[in-house]
Amino acid sequence: MSLFTQNKMQDKTTQADRISTDKNRRNKAKLTIFEMTLFAMFGSMMFISKIVMEFLPNIHLIGLFTVLLTVVYRKKALIPLYIFVLLCGVYGGFSMWWVPYTYVWTVLWAVTMLLPKNMPKTAKIIVYPILCGLHGLLFGVLYAPSQALMFSFSFEQTIAWVAAGFYFDVVHAIGNFVLGFLIYPLSVLLIKLNANFR
Repeated sequence: MSLFTQNKMQDKTTQADRISTDKNRRNKAKLTIFEMTLFAMFGSMMFISKIVMEFLPNIHLIGLFTVLLTVVYRKKALIPLYIFVLLCGVYGGFSMWWVPYTYVWTVLWAVTMLLPKNMPKTAKIIVYPILCGLHGLLFGVLYAPSQALMFSFSFEQTIAWVAAGFYFDVVHAIGNFVLGFLIYPLSVLLIKLNANFR
């Protein structure tokens, strides 16, 4: 076989591999019926859990769900997250309080996406709760820009608004931190369940 023929065959093989890789990427990006059902269920669970736990000020499962779903489903975790946000708006009204919901949880999703995928088990057990806790602690800070824009707060007024709610942010942080220890074992369970049902 000539060198020219060998090179031509290698080029065809490489091209076929690229096409196969592109198809696999497109298939991964597509939503299956299983995923659509699952994400609708998770979005509803996030909403219901928030309503059920409203008697506990700033203690809820949304941070846990956000990190858990991001760890397992990566970019697709935005789907149940925004189903939750939409349901909150439908239930409580699309008013000023709802506007920050369109981005505060997305910040937690984005930071989780930046975490290394191959962290050791011990690191995951520690990092996930810390991340959830920090998000809870900074919730008022993340919420503040929209408040400042909508109510024309000065910088000093914005700081005062954040300071006034800091106690609730601390409660939020403690709740998120404690619940965050469930993220790693639940992620392991969810990955196994996904493998069994696909």
